[in-house]
Amino acid sequence: MEDMLLIYTSLSLLVVTVAFKLVIHLQTRTRPPKHLPPSPPSLPILGHLHLAKKPLHRTFHSLSQKYGHIFSLRFGSRLVVVVSSPSAVEECFTKNDIVLANRPPSLAGKHIGYNMTTVTAAPYGDHWRNLRRNSALEIFSTTRLNMFLGIRRDEIKRLLCKLGRNSSQDFTKVELKSMFLDLTFNIIMRMVAGKRYYGYGEDVKDEEEARQFREIMREAFENGGASNPQEFVPMLRWIDNGGLEKRLMRLAKRMDSFLQGLIDEKKGNEEGNTMIHHLLSLQKSQPEYYTDQIIKGLILVLLLAGTDTSAVTLEWAMSNLLNHPNHNLGDPSIVPGGPTTRTHMSSDDCTVGGYNVPRNTMLLVNAWAIHRDPKVWDDATNFKPERFECGNADSHKLMPFGLGRRACPGAGLAQRTMGLALGSLIQCFEWKRVGEEEVNMTEGNGVTMPKAVALEAMCKARPIMNSLLSERVDYV
Repeated sequence: MEDMLLIYTSLSLLVVTVAFKLVIHLQTRTRPPKHLPPSPPSLPILGHLHLAKKPLHRTFHSLSQKYGHIFSLRFGSRLVVVVSSPSAVEECFTKNDIVLANRPPSLAGKHIGYNMTTVTAAPYGDHWRNLRRNSALEIFSTTRLNMFLGIRRDEIKRLLCKLGRNSSQDFTKVELKSMFLDLTFNIIMRMVAGKRYYGYGEDVKDEEEARQFREIMREAFENGGASNPQEFVPMLRWIDNGGLEKRLMRLAKRMDSFLQGLIDEKKGNEEGNTMIHHLLSLQKSQPEYYTDQIIKGLILVLLLAGTDTSAVTLEWAMSNLLNHPNHNLGDPSIVPGGPTTRTHMSSDDCTVGGYNVPRNTMLLVNAWAIHRDPKVWDDATNFKPERFECGNADSHKLMPFGLGRRACPGAGLAQRTMGLALGSLIQCFEWKRVGEEEVNMTEGNGVTMPKAVALEAMCKARPIMNSLLSERVDYV
């Protein structure tokens, strides 16, 4: 039986390979050659997927050294263009901003992102414009964010108190990665649903609900941003190589059920000041638009895009400060983690840097490479936060929240959270490295570029913490 299965599989692969080569041959005979960006040699069917070694931003940077700041790859049947120069970025998001405002389809967007209908995954069009406009007005407006200032202050105060209880007399070793994740998740969840899911004892009212949420979020980050060859090679998707699609389908059901539970809970209790309460009030006046699915999609984006990114940024910022303890910090410019911007897709043919970019091409901006380009920055790889003291850098050189129409709408929330958190940690504690050696700055795998080694540090409370520790923290 196994031998027959192997024969059928081999025959299927042979047929698909021949068909693929025939299609490519016919295309090259019937279409005029395009002036595409330079590209490395590719393999049949897979294209350049064999070159997609992690971390991708370093792989792309290495390829750009050989093929230029604009080069192309084939991920299976999909053409990908990678840009890593400010001039190319400017051209992409000014002249070609509308053409490149689409998002490529993905398995995560299909199953977790409600069939590509969330504000981050939806294709450019009327639906996305409505989502973006309503998000800006109803979720990320200055008025709305200011309403939740007390939550941000309270959660940061809780973090400070947790650090300060064991470090009031001498330096104490702490692991900061998990604390920063707890901080950002609790801030978002209290804004969204008035709940804390990370903490101890009376911090968390429903431990089972909190456990389910933490497990769902862990799986979402493990699978939601994963790059998998089956996204680009139809044959591998048909057989669900690695079982990714089945995992995403199961996760999507659990995620949807959990989010629906949060909404139903608030429907039974209309008094409250959470984002769900506010969105449900809009549902009453505009039921045809603010459906439960739209509300769940908005919550989902806040959870997935507004938590890990901020936590990773705080961890990198503290790592840099620990490695440069004598640096006059001044007023640092805090930017979120993420080595590349979110993937764009062209809705029509366009040109970038004189090269043709055909319709349905994926576009990636290697922000990591631009941020370290010695032709763009003086002492590009050195820690020099003072370079931003005179104002923001050119947006095409520094792009912490992306650019153009699809730039991150949550920039205001992220800046408020990270600025207050980092400033409070510096003001309230003395910090030093665990040992004499510098903090390991190796980046790990993931769309937010987490640190490969979780940050540990030594902290000692400053006198200002005495008054803070004497105050009672009200649990909610």
